[in-house]
Amino acid sequence: MTLARIMIVEDDIEICDLIAQTLIGENYGVIQIHNGLEAIREFEAADYDLVILDIMLPGLDGLEVLRRIREKKKIPVLLLSAKDAEIDKIAGLAGGADDYLTKPFLLGELLARVKAQLRRYFYYSESEQPAHKVWKYKELELDGSTYQVRIRGEHRTLTAKEFAILQLLMSQPQRVFTKSQIFESVWEEPYSSDVDENTVMVHIRRLRTKIEDKASSPVYVQTVWGIGYRLGGNEEEE
Repeated sequence: MTLARIMIVEDDIEICDLIAQTLIGENYGVIQIHNGLEAIREFEAADYDLVILDIMLPGLDGLEVLRRIREKKKIPVLLLSAKDAEIDKIAGLAGGADDYLTKPFLLGELLARVKAQLRRYFYYSESEQPAHKVWKYKELELDGSTYQVRIRGEHRTLTAKEFAILQLLMSQPQRVFTKSQIFESVWEEPYSSDVDENTVMVHIRRLRTKIEDKASSPVYVQTVWGIGYRLGGNEEEE
């Protein structure tokens, strides 16, 4: 199960592959593109959560690709360039890039920046969800305006944090949320320790006892082993 879909647009195949393998190792879905025109075609054909974009590309340069991406969608774009000149950074950021990394760079730094951009993007995407929306999944219903949760029409009482976790999962039913993403979205604090991981797990466990017919065989809040949680499924609690 992938955490997010990322497009890498880089004409240096070796660098592109190194970036791709790093991201795949973190459970991201990745596609590799090696020229600007192909990047535009792929971007228009599929949905992505982030683009890693080299400025110096054959056919259509990265700044033009960036401009066309910005015409379509406000997803994070991380620019790569061998140019360290201040004017190039300014041009990229002024053109709508969210971050800029100069070659050569450490893959660990790239990964940290990718995670930061996705965390920010998903947080603001979730915050733009209308508060009055009603989410439904099977026999579970969550009302964002009345803060009520019902199973088969029967009201279930949740704490504010339990409600926020369930709303987060129901707002994007096909997405897997890591424990850190859940913590930072619901508690609005940086995730930094095993204590925070345990906090999320305890709240998930309590939430399941309130909405599942059998908490040990959940139907609504599914564990995705080694990653986090998602809406749906019937896996057992860890």
